[in-house]
Amino acid sequence: MDESDVGIHCYISQLPGFRGILKQRYSDFIVNEVDLAGNIVHLTSLEVPPELVKVSDGHDMERSDYLNRNYDSEIESFRALLCESDVDLVKTMIDQVKGQPKESISPIVLSPYSDKAHRTAIHHYFKENFKFLVTDTVDGPDASTKCIRVRINSGGGASARNSKKRKERGDKPFDSRGSSSWPEDVGKFLRFNLYKENKDTQEVLGIIGKMLGVQSRSFGFSGTKDKRAVTTQRVTVFKQSAGKLASLNERLFGIKVGDFCYVKDGLLLGQLQGNQFTITLRGVVAESEDNIKASADSLGKHGFVNYFGLQRFGSGSIPTHLIGAALLRGDWGVAVSLILEPREGDILLLLKSTIHFNVMCCRMVKHGYKIVKFVI
Repeated sequence: MDESDVGIHCYISQLPGFRGILKQRYSDFIVNEVDLAGNIVHLTSLEVPPELVKVSDGHDMERSDYLNRNYDSEIESFRALLCESDVDLVKTMIDQVKGQPKESISPIVLSPYSDKAHRTAIHHYFKENFKFLVTDTVDGPDASTKCIRVRINSGGGASARNSKKRKERGDKPFDSRGSSSWPEDVGKFLRFNLYKENKDTQEVLGIIGKMLGVQSRSFGFSGTKDKRAVTTQRVTVFKQSAGKLASLNERLFGIKVGDFCYVKDGLLLGQLQGNQFTITLRGVVAESEDNIKASADSLGKHGFVNYFGLQRFGSGSIPTHLIGAALLRGDWGVAVSLILEPREGDILLLLKSTIHFNVMCCRMVKHGYKIVKFVI
C-alpha cells in the first residue's frame, strides 16, 4: 500500500523538498505538552516545595502506629494455627516491615491447607492482629489444597477493610482511593510533570502505580505521548503525597517526576492545547542546502496541513481507511462486514451446539490460540 491508495496524491507546497530519517533515535523526537493556558510543560524541579512536605495521605502515620508495637505475643498465639516454618516466615516479614521500605518487601506464601475453615481462621487472625498486612488465597500445589498469600497493605491500616473483595481485585495492587484522613484544606489531586524516555504513557503510569500501590484509574492525563520519544506532560493522581512520589525518582529508570502541586480536579483526556515538537532529521538528502532552507522557511511561515500518513491507516489485510470510508458514507453493513471479514491466519469453525462451542474454545486456548472474534 502506498500514499495514493489512501487518497494522498500531492504536496501542498511547490517546493522540491528533501528527504531524511525521522526517529532514528528516540531522542530525535522531543515532545512537550502545551496546557490549556498555552504554557509549555517542562520538568524543572524534582524537589518537593516546603509547603507541600507536611502534606501526607495519613497512611504512613497509621502504619508507623501499628509497627511501633511489639508483636511477640501475637506471633506466639499464631503457633496454634500455623506450622513452625510458617510462623518463622511471618516473623521475618514483620521484621522486614519495621526496617525496610514497604515497596521492597516481597509477598510470602504459607504452607498449603485443604481445610477451608482453617484458612478462614488464619485470614481473620491477620485481619485482627496484623493490620499492616493483607492476605488472600492462591492455588496450592495440587487441586485439593489452597495457600494463603501474605503481603504489605499498600492502602494503609484500617482502611484496608473497605478494599474490594479478592475476586474483584484479582492480582491488582491495592488502591488508596477513599482515604478519610486527607487534609480538608488541600486539593485531593497531586499534579506533577512526568518526563519519560522511550516509554509509553500507560506503561509508565503502570510502573508508578505499582510502586505507589494504586491502580491506574487513580491517574489522570490530557493525552498519551509517543513511545519512541522524549516527552514531558502533566499528570494528576488522587490523594498521594508529593514526598512519596518524589522518593520514587531514585528507583525510576528513564522516568522522572517533579514540579508538584495540589489541585482540586484531576486531568481529563483532551484538556490541552496541543504539543510542541522538537525534531531531529538524520541522513538528510537534498539537491542543495538552498532547498532545505527554503522548505524550513516555508514551514515556519505558513505552517502545514494536519497530515495523516500511512501509519494512521494500518497495514493489515483490511486497512482501516476502507472501514472509515464506509462509515463516512453511512454504509454500515459494509463497515461491519469489513470488520468481521476473516483475515489471513484466522480459523473458521463450524460448531454444532453451545456445548461444542465451549469444548472447542477450551481446546484452542489450551493449545495457545487466542480467541478474539465470533462470527454468528
